[in-house]
Amino acid sequence: MSLVTSTEMFKKAYAGGYAVGAFNVNNMEIVQGITEACKEEKAPVILQVSKGARAYANHTYLVKLVEAAVIECPEIPIVLHLDHGPDFETCKSCIDGGFTSVMIDASSKPFAENIEITKKVVEYAHDHGVVVEAELGTLAGVEDDVKVSAADSSYTRPEEVEEFVAKTGCDSLAIAIGTSHGAYKFTPDQCTRNEKGILVPPPLRFDVLEEVSKRLPGFPIVLHGSSSVPQEYVKMVNEHGGKMPDAVGIPEEQLRKAATLSVCKINIDSDLRLTMTGTIRQFFDEHPDKFDPREYLKPARANIKETVRHKLRDVLGCAGKA
Repeated sequence: MSLVTSTEMFKKAYAGGYAVGAFNVNNMEIVQGITEACKEEKAPVILQVSKGARAYANHTYLVKLVEAAVIECPEIPIVLHLDHGPDFETCKSCIDGGFTSVMIDASSKPFAENIEITKKVVEYAHDHGVVVEAELGTLAGVEDDVKVSAADSSYTRPEEVEEFVAKTGCDSLAIAIGTSHGAYKFTPDQCTRNEKGILVPPPLRFDVLEEVSKRLPGFPIVLHGSSSVPQEYVKMVNEHGGKMPDAVGIPEEQLRKAATLSVCKINIDSDLRLTMTGTIRQFFDEHPDKFDPREYLKPARANIKETVRHKLRDVLGCAGKA
């Protein structure tokens, strides 16, 4: 099987009431951990690359790593997706360079300009057999080159979605309903604390999602900034030299609910970073004499695999859907 687009994936996900996981990749171990979990769980997957990942690892290396995953995991459909493409030129480079899906993020622009930029990307992508994700509404938070303050964030306006999709021709739409980028998605002031003293974030705006779904029946919706920031790995980081107070993510039960509705793609990045960093910190703390990268990257890869397996089974609902 070669790389595929997300078109059939999303049709099946929408009809089946589940979401496909879109996991950000930066190196070999992350690609291996994700795809090994998906292979064993028989789950479709989207491997996505940000502008920052391309700057770090080089476009060619990342494409070849994903192509290797396709060879090693022929049983599962794999999409190679550009996450948060900032402009036409970046999207064009990825389309020309082997990606099967791109996101153009012009959500910070005025509505008419967002339409103009997105339409230009869609026309070029469709001419080359590539699908396009666009965004309406702006998520707060920090992740790679995406930096948006809470004051500058905004929920998606449902009354705009029909015009936007009709005029741009985009294939899926990322919306803002209260998710946020990074491991510090909410300030303590925005949250409450449960009986264990753990921060509980405000609920997602399912009313916005439901209204968007009514206006775009059958159309695939995407959630960015949807890591749950597993507290066991936050604790692991903090117990082994890290300082991550009050890191909190999106409750998994809310993501599962979104996946049963019109959300066909859920982006997960920070959870994998936490998993890798917590594992490596613990290894160095417990084995200060070790220096072989293979020795600490191996358990990090294994834990990424288990984090992804949990997401496939218990959050996304896409295990067994390949």
